Amino acid sequence: MSQRRVAITGLGLVSPYGGDLADFFSRLLAGESAVRHLLTDDVPRPLSIPFVSCPAFDADAALGRPLASMMDRFAQLGMAAAFSAWDDAGLPRAADGESRDDWGVAWGTALGGTLAYEKGYRELWQKGRERVSPLSVILGMNNAANAHISIQLGLGGVSMSHTVACASSSVAIGEAFRRVRSGEAKVMMTGGSDVPQAYGVARAWEALRVMASGDAESSPRACRPFSADRTGLVLGEGGAALVLEDWEHAVARGARIHGEMVGYGTSCDHSHLVRPEAAGQVRAIEATLADAGLRAEQIDYVNAHGTATAEGDPVEIAALKAVFGERAAQLPVSATKSMHGHLLGAAGAIEAIATVLALREQRIPPTAHLASLDPACAGVDHVLSARHAPQLRAALSNSFAFGGSNAVLAFRAVAP
Repeated sequence: MSQRRVAITGLGLVSPYGGDLADFFSRLLAGESAVRHLLTDDVPRPLSIPFVSCPAFDADAALGRPLASMMDRFAQLGMAAAFSAWDDAGLPRAADGESRDDWGVAWGTALGGTLAYEKGYRELWQKGRERVSPLSVILGMNNAANAHISIQLGLGGVSMSHTVACASSSVAIGEAFRRVRSGEAKVMMTGGSDVPQAYGVARAWEALRVMASGDAESSPRACRPFSADRTGLVLGEGGAALVLEDWEHAVARGARIHGEMVGYGTSCDHSHLVRPEAAGQVRAIEATLADAGLRAEQIDYVNAHGTATAEGDPVEIAALKAVFGERAAQLPVSATKSMHGHLLGAAGAIEAIATVLALREQRIPPTAHLASLDPACAGVDHVLSARHAPQLRAALSNSFAFGGSNAVLAFRAVAP
């Protein structure tokens, strides 16, 4: 079977800035941080951490109360992002006569409905209740988001969730891409959503000692990838979605095409649960280039995984230098997590959207707050302020997860 071209016809997200897709990208170009200080009312030890939330998101308003009440917040964010991407693709929510039996969903989440389970613990142990909500299982299951998306959009093909830590939604996007490219699916909804502000989850990340510190004043600058004074990552909640579509089907219905997805590669470091390895990342990047039929010199931008951890950032730069060789010094690289935070299972999806928009708009968002480069992260062209790039042809989006699971996505610009 000949491989089909894969069009990106829909983009959607719940923006931490509170606006639409255009507003989100303009804020990234401006280097504006969405990180704020989170202080909870938990007694006796409240959470006091830099965090990225979506305070403007009203699930009842976005989804309607009956539907929202059947979902944990991670699924609400995912469903809202999916509806936004579907509308952006110009597709009706109800089937309009064309069979959707081979249209599917591939979704990513690292945590799933953790909040639902934490609520159950609080009900039992803090409030002395005898039982938890009978909806707890369907609220908390990791495949809740993709299940609701399939139901709401009438998608009869595969409906699956991927949990691969920080690479969850990149793997989901890649697997969706493969199904459209092979002809198995005509349309795939894909992306990811996560909500890591459950008390136990945030405390677990604190215990790992990889989270940035900050107060009300310093939190907006807390995430500083590649910086000599970086102190760690900043968690965030969110949902982001893309509609991948058979190119001929998209053209036939007159769809607007944001860009083309052309490659996907994966690897496993197979060496350590939390310590990244450049060799594994190199294999993932090279696999993606081979899958896309692209040479290293044809890549004009890399949206880095760039979490701002002491160990992770230099390893990623070392991998890029190994793949791109002498050209690495001219390779534009930025880490948008510096502004939207680390969305765990949704990170790959929101960064894929940022990458696609960079190609579409021919403008590269910066790594914010990078005033003093760590010498260990030197050797690439770090983008420090928004850059107009009129010859932006192809780009990569990197996701390198705990467990050593690596996933890299390749996208290509489409001529206007």
